[in-house]
Amino acid sequence: MATVLVIGASRGIGLEFARQYAAEGARVIATARSDDGLARLQAVGAQALRLDVTDASSVSGLGWQLDGEKLDVALYVAGVYSTDGATVPPAREAFDRVMHANVLGAMQLIPVVAPLVEAAQGRFGFISSQMGCIGTTRSSYGWVYRTSKAALNMVVAAAAHDYPRAVLLALSPGWVRTDMGGPSAPLDVSQSVSALRATLAAAGPAQRGAFLDYDGRRFESW
Repeated sequence: MATVLVIGASRGIGLEFARQYAAEGARVIATARSDDGLARLQAVGAQALRLDVTDASSVSGLGWQLDGEKLDVALYVAGVYSTDGATVPPAREAFDRVMHANVLGAMQLIPVVAPLVEAAQGRFGFISSQMGCIGTTRSSYGWVYRTSKAALNMVVAAAAHDYPRAVLLALSPGWVRTDMGGPSAPLDVSQSVSALRATLAAAGPAQRGAFLDYDGRRFESW
């Protein structure tokens, strides 16, 4: 039985990852910050753990709870969105909130989780965004969010060198109908997650540190 960890799974893409993997018989460990989020995870059959990715002590606690695990798949889905463009300077509090969740949280969790993925020679995916692709940028909309996802892509590319027996990669889920993506997005959550799972399953050593679209295509211009 495969063991899967989903970090940031209280709703949307993270919750759907937990649901799909559990439905296929995997042992799913998933995290959320709130009681409501933990209850939703338990309802889909996941082992629910409380985690705030912006809290170093919470991250340390997760490491203790995962001690001895071998993770076939790990996913960092936690993230915060912002919409302001470059005509307005970001407030420090808003900047810190996005960067702590989207970048620092991943950097704190990699040394905790990646060795457990290596132990299973598994895959560790980080949900990024096409908005973090520098080469295709066409506006400043969401510039703090864009910056955080570009930074996350670098985090993954750099960290991949330290964990050669695991496949670490950044993944864009596409434009998805979630609270973040809005009702006009062309992909529903189940379509995106199904495609992302297939991309993860197919990923091998050649994809270490890569930035891939949900359907497996590589972003050549980051």
